[in-house]
Amino acid sequence: MPHKLVIVESPAKARTIGGYLGDGYVVESSIGHIRDLPNNAADTPAKIKDQPWGRLAIDVEHDFTPYYVVPRDKKSHISKLKGLLKDADELYLATDEDREGEAIAWHLLDELKPKNIPVKRMVFHEITKAAIQEAAANPRDLDMDLVEAQETRRILDRLYGYEVSPVLWRKVMSGLSAGRVQSVATRLVVDREKERMAFRVASYWDLEGTFDAGSKHDQRMFPAKLYSLDGTRVASGSNFGPDGQLKGRAEVVHLDRARAESLVSALAESSYDVRSVEAKPYKRSPYAPFRTTTLQQEASRKLGMGASVTMSVAQRLYENGFITYMRTDSTTLSGGAIEAARSQVRELYGAEYLPDSPRTYTSKVKNAQEAHEAIRPAGESFRTPAQTGLTGDQFRLYELIWMRTVASQMKDAVGQSVSVRLGGLARLHGEAATDVVFSASGRVITFHGFLKAYVEGTDEGAAKDDQETRLPALSEGDPVSAASLSANGHETKPPSRYTEATLIKELEDRQIGRPSTYASIIGTILNRGYVYKKGTALVPAWIAFSVVRLLEEHFTRLIDYDFTALMETVLDDVARGEKDRVTELTEFYYGSEKLAGLKPLVDGLGDIDAKELATFPVGDPEEGIALRVGKYGPYLEGPGDDGAPAAKRANVPDDLPPDELTLAKAKELLANPAGEEIELGNHPETGLRVIAKNGRYGPFVTEELPEDAPKSAKPRTGSLFKSMSLDTISLADAVKLLSLPRVVGAAEDGEEITAQNGRYGPYLKKGTDSRSLTTEDQLFTITLDEALAIYAQPKQRGRAAAAPPLKELGNDPVSGQPIVVKAGRFGEYVTDGEYNATLRKDDSVEAITLERAAELLAERREKGPAKKAAKRGAKKAPAKKAAAKKTAKKAPAKKAAKKT
Repeated sequence: MPHKLVIVESPAKARTIGGYLGDGYVVESSIGHIRDLPNNAADTPAKIKDQPWGRLAIDVEHDFTPYYVVPRDKKSHISKLKGLLKDADELYLATDEDREGEAIAWHLLDELKPKNIPVKRMVFHEITKAAIQEAAANPRDLDMDLVEAQETRRILDRLYGYEVSPVLWRKVMSGLSAGRVQSVATRLVVDREKERMAFRVASYWDLEGTFDAGSKHDQRMFPAKLYSLDGTRVASGSNFGPDGQLKGRAEVVHLDRARAESLVSALAESSYDVRSVEAKPYKRSPYAPFRTTTLQQEASRKLGMGASVTMSVAQRLYENGFITYMRTDSTTLSGGAIEAARSQVRELYGAEYLPDSPRTYTSKVKNAQEAHEAIRPAGESFRTPAQTGLTGDQFRLYELIWMRTVASQMKDAVGQSVSVRLGGLARLHGEAATDVVFSASGRVITFHGFLKAYVEGTDEGAAKDDQETRLPALSEGDPVSAASLSANGHETKPPSRYTEATLIKELEDRQIGRPSTYASIIGTILNRGYVYKKGTALVPAWIAFSVVRLLEEHFTRLIDYDFTALMETVLDDVARGEKDRVTELTEFYYGSEKLAGLKPLVDGLGDIDAKELATFPVGDPEEGIALRVGKYGPYLEGPGDDGAPAAKRANVPDDLPPDELTLAKAKELLANPAGEEIELGNHPETGLRVIAKNGRYGPFVTEELPEDAPKSAKPRTGSLFKSMSLDTISLADAVKLLSLPRVVGAAEDGEEITAQNGRYGPYLKKGTDSRSLTTEDQLFTITLDEALAIYAQPKQRGRAAAAPPLKELGNDPVSGQPIVVKAGRFGEYVTDGEYNATLRKDDSVEAITLERAAELLAERREKGPAKKAAKRGAKKAPAKKAAAKKTAKKAPAKKAAKKT
């Protein structure tokens, strides 16, 4: 039967939209990108392989023409779409309304080549029945300027990655990659670590006190800090530079411990009066509704979600009709959304929280696409979180979006801020009295307004907007007394490492990249090993230092922050039709009179000293200690005992951040490198020599087997507890460690219970049932009764129970079964219950999407079911010769968009 064919990106979206459009429409998904530049030589068209630019799959000699291919796992799906198109009387391309979505629509059009039927571009910002039906009734033409911009971005990234990455392989390490935005993001993290490494701590002291306003005040006690001595401000952390010295010519008093403690003594009998009271009105306006980056930042701060996880959860909420499109840099709300938010304010908080007129917001992001909406609950009336039926991460993220949207239409929070100065005299024996001033500040919110609904998270422990500090109602001249005074020492802190939230904010502030790319950028630098996480902080690996050094020295312009931001402006200009794609790509690749191009830079590199790139002096260069980035990880080189250079080597622990590799730490590692043994004595029972040494996974003790021991014999070993160190471990400690695992006793069923120390900490084991212990000392002290009590408890997560799926992705478009991510013996994998597919090197649990999982499972299905072991005695059938298949040559795509 004739039908209208609607193509979207994902199966989940197809199911939802299909239900809204009803009869007469067939809704199918493209399962993400339908084609792309070839990823390897096997996929590269034969006709271009021998071309000088064949490796790039971009004809740099003729207008940078790209050669696209349909991946092998997508060919059967293309055939399915073509089959559906044969019976269609209209084609609707309903991919997302952004540059990437527009490009996917064009690729579909160019690949399917519909004949004699209208082709329409269907766009929407939310998946609700009204929005979908409205979009179907009002299609538009394909926007070729957006397609050009996305294709320009793809070509830029291909040229950058394919020309620069091989330089890294040759001069730093194989398997590395460079990227136009990825490398700049890595540089940001490395530069911050360099600031931390150069930082010098400054110490300073001050006085803190609790003051008593007297019995006439309901709230008598309040805190205050030392402000000035004889009219000169007392130094605080902000007065010191990163070199540990006072900044510039600031006139401040730098207190040390002795002076601070003497002031406390001198103020013991002092009386105080209020020198000044300054009150100011406090007002805080609501935050704008979420856009992509602010959602990622808040989800990180409040929910502990990484950027990739946030976008994955938001994608599911969007596809299932709960929120509007989640890739946007706009803070605009539609008229219907504003009315929906105001209605909920009135209903949930009361009319007194509703401003007289709607609030409108404009984005401060350069080149923001205001045609898009902010991220908000979908529909003309909002569902409260409780009404959605959502659970887990989807509920938490929806609730965050809902609260932020509703709060954006509420009244300001108002109150009063007060600053008080208290003065007294400090009298030291034999010295003139010192005029001492303390400062106290407070804030009282008299009407919470939008803060009733939503308070934004903060970084680095900054005060939240709803935080209040109440002070007594003091007046100038009022007497107060000190209930307690203390001298407190402080140290300045190095600049904080980036978290995912703060790195996203930094990239956006510098106008580098686009909101929709930040999650993948952070995922890439983590997966490539350039950066790792310590808690929530992003720490650069030493390999990142080598990569950034090479790029800064030989590709200076390409890793420059301003240049990378300028390229985003160029892409925006192409998207508006104001700049020509070929002109911009030519300047980037070949250069101009003013700018060196990528190609001349790569061709003219000359000699690069790989050893120098990988060498970083530690401390004073005269000490002769250096860190080197080697093939198997970072290691230290230092002089031998006789002064011979580079005579000693020591591995650097994988989890040691670069700023913690001080000269003292380097000497400690060189003094006891991995593999160097410390003899502790002979085991009192076996008589074997017991030694301690550093290993790749930390310090451990082991017995030395005799020379005539059988080859199958293995020495007993034991990792040092966290409370132990190689410098202090004794033979008695080692003997206890070697006694593990320890038999605790037998359970009622006769099965033995043992206490063991594993990679993830101490635990009990009974058969296949393991239970975690809370401390390492319990390995030696836990009794049978205590162990049985632990096993009597219900199983919990961890060793106590089978781990649940790491992530739920949605239903597989082929089998229709739910796809989940699980942890297996050989790593993480996706499964639909019938087939399993291991995640690839560049995949991660946090970043993987339903589309990517479906691709992996499709590849696995093509290989057929897993082979079962042949039964003994079964005859093997002769192998059949595989019929050779001819590979069709792929012609370059033409830019002819069909008009409706």
